[in-house]
Amino acid sequence: MCSIHVAAAAGHTEIVKEILNVRPEFARKYNSEGYTPLHLACSRGHIDTIRELLWFEPDLLYLRDHKGWTPLHCASMKGRVGVLNEIISISLESIEMVTNHGETILHLAVKYNQFDGLKYLVETLNILELVNRQDNDGNTVLHIATSGKLTTMVTYLLKQGVDVNTINKKGYTALDVVEADGSNSSILQIVPALLDAGAKRCDQLPPRDIQEVLVPHNLITHNSPTSRKMESPNQQYHRYRKKTHRRSKQIELQNEGLRNARNTITVVAVLIATVTFSAGINPPGGFSQESGKAKMGSKRPFKVFMVCNIIALFLSLGIVNVLVSVIPFRRKSMMKLLVATHKIMWLSTMFMAAAYIAATWTILPHGSGSRWLVIELMVVGLGCTLAVLLGLGVLLVKQYLRKQEWRRRKEKKMKKDGTPNSSLNSRVGDLHFVRNSHHSSSSNSDIDSSDHGYQVY
Repeated sequence: MCSIHVAAAAGHTEIVKEILNVRPEFARKYNSEGYTPLHLACSRGHIDTIRELLWFEPDLLYLRDHKGWTPLHCASMKGRVGVLNEIISISLESIEMVTNHGETILHLAVKYNQFDGLKYLVETLNILELVNRQDNDGNTVLHIATSGKLTTMVTYLLKQGVDVNTINKKGYTALDVVEADGSNSSILQIVPALLDAGAKRCDQLPPRDIQEVLVPHNLITHNSPTSRKMESPNQQYHRYRKKTHRRSKQIELQNEGLRNARNTITVVAVLIATVTFSAGINPPGGFSQESGKAKMGSKRPFKVFMVCNIIALFLSLGIVNVLVSVIPFRRKSMMKLLVATHKIMWLSTMFMAAAYIAATWTILPHGSGSRWLVIELMVVGLGCTLAVLLGLGVLLVKQYLRKQEWRRRKEKKMKKDGTPNSSLNSRVGDLHFVRNSHHSSSSNSDIDSSDHGYQVY
């Protein structure tokens, strides 16, 4: 073993620094066991030594040992939370690197029963997409946790929303794995937890979903109505992974759009409330210096102004209170909330426009020319509003028609395939994609049927 390896393993930072000054090539030197100095420092948890090595050459993070492990993998295997934080703060790309066996840092944390490391990685970094990542054997972290009868790990992963029905290359779900060995009493806790989370055995899953995940050798694809060709398991597996990634990306983009729409409605409601509040305490015509009352208070247009202004104010305040108080975490719930608040916002803006017209009517002179001016303003305002409503109505109808056409094509395809439980299989498939996208509750027909990048509601 080289002297720099001994110093790095012992945490002697100053010695490591001196060696690097004399022999900088030693930073990349492997010892007889296939480890670099950074691998050893990460495994032992010597943060100062790690900082010195990475300051000297940041690319040391990407060196692999004989197992294909990076220094981050070594830290995850040992549960070194401080080292994980130090490395990830320097390079987020290192999170995506896998071992020769396709294992992520989460696989290693679970495999070596490092609960603190797993919890830090999942919660602090919010890398839930890695939880369902499969290694070369098709095992997720849940497969490994159930195989090792790690009750605490299993319970925690279920709370994080891991896909409980992923099938590995042996054809086993997590429930199959834990039930295969009844010798450990811990399965009495693991099995009920899995069942409560909706876990099923492989033979309980719909045939279509099993076929897609297992990627059997005899699976065929249609290039044309009359010609078919065989796909290798590796090709079909990558096609399946690409499909799930694309669907997850679409759902995430839609969820992001809904969150942005929610924020936009909140801002608009606050602006309406601000404008109407200002108009209420500074009414048209001003106040009488003697009585402190509104000068135009006895006129009918002023009363119309006050009624419309008050309604617009309190409708907007209601929208703000609802959006601030209700935090939906499912797509369907978010859509219902936005549809309701959106319609109320339209009412609020219409009442604000009516209040503006009434205020204009109040302060203008009562001549025939002035009245015609107000009428013209009303016509222009109503015309613009109706034009916007008509345009949105056309978009809404087109979206509805696209959705219906998509559903008809889907039903036609199912009938053509001749699958008896095709509707059930489709729903289970949709739920599978939804679980990979943070549990959005929907069949996502809006996403699949839309090709314009927007959604009207």
